[in-house]
Amino acid sequence: MTSPIAPLGALGALGPVSPLSGATGATGATDLGAASGPNTDFAGKLADGLAQVQDLQTKSSDLAVQVADGTLSDPAQYTMASTEASLALQLTISVRNKAVEAFQEIMRMQA
Repeated sequence: MTSPIAPLGALGALGPVSPLSGATGATGATDLGAASGPNTDFAGKLADGLAQVQDLQTKSSDLAVQVADGTLSDPAQYTMASTEASLALQLTISVRNKAVEAFQEIMRMQA
């Protein structure tokens, strides 16, 4: 049985177009398109891509707390992390929506 969020796996197939490609999240993972990692299958790339988006969101949240506490010396770091997390989430949502549209179109086709 496939996961209801499986269409997001296309995220890793975008290669250099993806803002996540080459980005380093909190776990230090890089380049979703690389086939040298342990997760070279569709589900693995999906999990890696979603983990990177989550890492970017977590990093942004952590920096926001540091800005609020006054412990972050350069608030521009928060601005960049927040923008990167926002763009990654927007890309993920866009890819998901396109995949859902494609699935719905396939379901409308007559056999």
